Amino acid sequence: MKFTLLSLLVGAAAAFAPASQKVSTTALQMSDYSGEVGAQPPTGFFDPLKLSSGISPERFDLYRAAELKHGRVAMMAVLGYIAPETYRFPGEVAYGLKFEDVPNGLAALDAVPALGWAQIVAAIGSVEFAGTLGDFEIGKPDFTPDVLAARQSQEISHGRLAMIAILELLRHDKYDEVGELIRGLPFIYN
Repeated sequence: MKFTLLSLLVGAAAAFAPASQKVSTTALQMSDYSGEVGAQPPTGFFDPLKLSSGISPERFDLYRAAELKHGRVAMMAVLGYIAPETYRFPGEVAYGLKFEDVPNGLAALDAVPALGWAQIVAAIGSVEFAGTLGDFEIGKPDFTPDVLAARQSQEISHGRLAMIAILELLRHDKYDEVGELIRGLPFIYN
């Protein structure tokens, strides 16, 4: 019931997102993105679905901003998934519900009251509505171009790893009897 209510609220919040504008492109605007930040050894520029073939630089920047955002959210999600194993906030998350009474993992979804989910969706929606992707000039560190490229590449690779990690953590919590989602890495499951 709560999950259904949450999904309805998330769907309704999308109605307030700004409309996307259609961008016309020509063959002159198309670029090869194999030299962009995020090409990692040994795979190089990893695009098996060819999502970047034949797109404009503006569309590529939009894809990259989405990848960074999802990677950052996944990194925070992994931390948020692991942190309650060692630390709980004092006090109550809602009237009569202490933080220490909220179970870990996916079981916490049913423990949080519906008004709590409404507050979470409203907070995320307000940030998304007012968000300006790529406007990071305030507080930007003064790195040399080589150090900046290395840090950007590290952030992208850490975000990609975190996206896989949170999927595995969620899968492990819900479907533990299924087996490994990621094959070929025996040190994870020993």
